[in-house]
Amino acid sequence: MTFLNSAPPRGRLALIVATSLVLVAAVAFAALFLVQRVERDAALFEVETRARSDAQILANGLRSELSKFELVPRVLAEDLEVAAVVQGDRGTRRALDRRLERIAEQTGAAALYVMDADGLTLAASNWNLPTSFVGSNYAFRGYFRDALAQGEASQFALGTVSRAPGLYIAHSIVVDGRPRGVVALKVEFDEAEQVWRDSGVRAFVSDAEGIVLIASDPAWRFTMLQRFASAGRDAAADERQYGVAGFRRFAPDIPDAALVSVPVGYPAQGTAEEWNLHLLAETGPQVAAAQQTARLEVLLGLVALALVLWAAFQWRRHRQAQTRSIIAARTATLREQLTQANRLATLGQVTAGVGHEIRQPLAASRLFAENGQRMIAAGDTGGAADNFAHIAGLMERIGQITDELLRFSRRTAREPGDVQLARAIDGAMLLLRDRIEQSGVTIERPSSSLAETIVRAEPVRLEQVLVNLLQNALDAVGEGGRIEITIACDANFARLSVLDDGPGLTREEADQLFQPFATTKPDGLGLGLVISLDIMQGLDGDLVVEPSGDGGRFTMVIPLA
Repeated sequence: MTFLNSAPPRGRLALIVATSLVLVAAVAFAALFLVQRVERDAALFEVETRARSDAQILANGLRSELSKFELVPRVLAEDLEVAAVVQGDRGTRRALDRRLERIAEQTGAAALYVMDADGLTLAASNWNLPTSFVGSNYAFRGYFRDALAQGEASQFALGTVSRAPGLYIAHSIVVDGRPRGVVALKVEFDEAEQVWRDSGVRAFVSDAEGIVLIASDPAWRFTMLQRFASAGRDAAADERQYGVAGFRRFAPDIPDAALVSVPVGYPAQGTAEEWNLHLLAETGPQVAAAQQTARLEVLLGLVALALVLWAAFQWRRHRQAQTRSIIAARTATLREQLTQANRLATLGQVTAGVGHEIRQPLAASRLFAENGQRMIAAGDTGGAADNFAHIAGLMERIGQITDELLRFSRRTAREPGDVQLARAIDGAMLLLRDRIEQSGVTIERPSSSLAETIVRAEPVRLEQVLVNLLQNALDAVGEGGRIEITIACDANFARLSVLDDGPGLTREEADQLFQPFATTKPDGLGLGLVISLDIMQGLDGDLVVEPSGDGGRFTMVIPLA
């Protein structure tokens, strides 16, 4: 009798084992390939996301710095001493030289100078240096011609004397309705570039034509991005402006790098001339780490699938928590920068009025000083003392204004403390005093007893919100309107309200009021109230729109101390 053997022949078993091993190896390689691809893409995405966030922070910082410099030529263009010099007053030139020197040192500007309508430099901050601009003619510069024709202009160029690259910001000097000269300020970026290099940041800034202007690597400066063509350019003009007759292609020797680009918002957001900041982020170490992680995951999966799944779950949860922590920290940083940008924008709106507030005491002080000199010469020491006392009082007034400006513009991250509401009200009224007087608006303040209410807040942030609300109220009421500031308290909170007799808000406008970019102003961005709400909530308070019979009523809810 013949029996059938149920076990497969030895050769067939070997074939099954070999086939199984081949299939397992194929699945393992396929899994390894897929996991490596996924991890590589995730690492690249994370690197690019982080780089884009870092680039945005750098761009915001650069734009904030440029905004500070933009104000200087604009304010000096309205200065009486500058106007006198461009009209031929030679006696005040040396005094203006020294004054420009002090302002340049205080602001960190490379140079600050005044030219007449023909481009001849009359006074400069570097008047006593071998590289002095005094006597030089810059009528050939584009920023001079554009500022004279359009009121203000900027241009990035190589210095004709220093041969140092920098940004020239210019503003025309208008006297009796016609341009009589130009105030120009030069900003050099060597310190910013050195900071980038020291921190290991590979960044550069290009203009609308793709020309690299500012770079962490000096070899990149005055090269041109690949997507822009340099053919057909005026070589002689490029030689005068940039010191190069032909631009090399931008080709950084950085393997495995991701390039992210964000707009700087200069000269103006969304314009054809806007600068762009670019950041090169090295991806090699992150990709290599991601590939190593993939190999480990696959190996552990083959040894013990359950252990791998558990480890992958834990790793992913930790990674998500770390990412959330990073995003939260950077969101807080961006929120602080946005708040500071709003504060600087508000400061720019009141600068002209503050300039008027300062010019009047200065002019009066000069007259008192001249009278005092004559009285001393005539032997009237008592009258001279009275004049000098008037001067001291006027200087104290100027000091109050400038102290308030410096305090309001200073970046702040202090913890909340005990603050009198009167401090915020007084600061806001001081900043907006000129606009209030010019518009003829009546503002009723709360009683002194209520204004002495002490709350738990940060003074500058509290004042920033109140300035925003008062400016909105001034826009709403127009000339000759009425605004009232009231204070009411309950057990835990003080409610500081700004009421106006303007046209008020529709229900639709009120519902969308705290949505970003929702605005009723033709030239508004719709961010002021959003930032103000964020500030109040950060102080454990709130900002609300309350029903009002006529006009608008905005209320700041502030914790009591």
